[in-house]
Amino acid sequence: MNAIVFATKDYGYFADSIAAAGSLERGAVERSDFPDGEHYLRVVSPVNDRNVIVVGGSISDAALLEIYDLASAVVDLGAATLTLIVPWFGYATMDRASKIGEAVTAKNRARIFSSIPRAKLGNQILLLDLHSEGIPHYFEGALHPVHVYGKPVIEPLARELGGGSFILGSTDAGRAKWIESLANDLGVPAAFVYKRRTGPSSTEVTAVSTQLAGETVVIYDDMIRTGGSLMGAARAYRDAGAGRIAAIATHGVFPGDALARIRASGLFSAIACTDSHPRAEALRGEGLIVRSAAELFLSFLR
Repeated sequence: MNAIVFATKDYGYFADSIAAAGSLERGAVERSDFPDGEHYLRVVSPVNDRNVIVVGGSISDAALLEIYDLASAVVDLGAATLTLIVPWFGYATMDRASKIGEAVTAKNRARIFSSIPRAKLGNQILLLDLHSEGIPHYFEGALHPVHVYGKPVIEPLARELGGGSFILGSTDAGRAKWIESLANDLGVPAAFVYKRRTGPSSTEVTAVSTQLAGETVVIYDDMIRTGGSLMGAARAYRDAGAGRIAAIATHGVFPGDALARIRASGLFSAIACTDSHPRAEALRGEGLIVRSAAELFLSFLR
């Protein structure tokens, strides 16, 4: 495979894993900052007529612009193909307007990615476990989106944390179809909590789909941020009769002291996620189980 892997500064660890798993060359990038806060970026490795992979997540506006600059630079240098690997697609929950005048930020971010110049033989973007199945339709023009699913990593992790017999739980009945599909693949029962919104950023659990009798519950959600919904669901399962409770997410964002607060709740025997977000990678070894998602992308590389 004539491929070379570059990364934004926050995703070097992920690019290293992809390069190692696929026996690919790692590309070199030179970076520095100007006194006024502007950034200098230079692609050092030759890329003309090569298949180029750029790894980065839109974890912030600055990170998104770095992906854009790096990808544009390799195209300008003559890349044959461009593959963007975006393990964490920021603003995925802002995928539609619920009030007049709201910016559909997920769509706007997709437009930015879509405006990256086209490599000689085309561009594609690989996105991991998106919050909404509709997001790939926001990408435009010649950029081909691919929704990569994390089940090959999540399923063995659920079995590891759940043991020989467990129930797969959700944090929200709105994720019922995904939870049901994952539970069917695992061959285990599924349980759901039902919530209602009590304020702009608060919810309360109103019901649990089944009564439990000491069973282990493994709660899955696509992302853990502050952990409020996760802890609310765990309390509901505990009150419904659950025994041991573990939590798994594809994306572990954990801003500030979120992980410490979730652990301090005493609700969970284990908390696990993939390394799709740099914050999860940074918290590896601090009571968080982290599994690599890098190999999920290899079959889509040119």
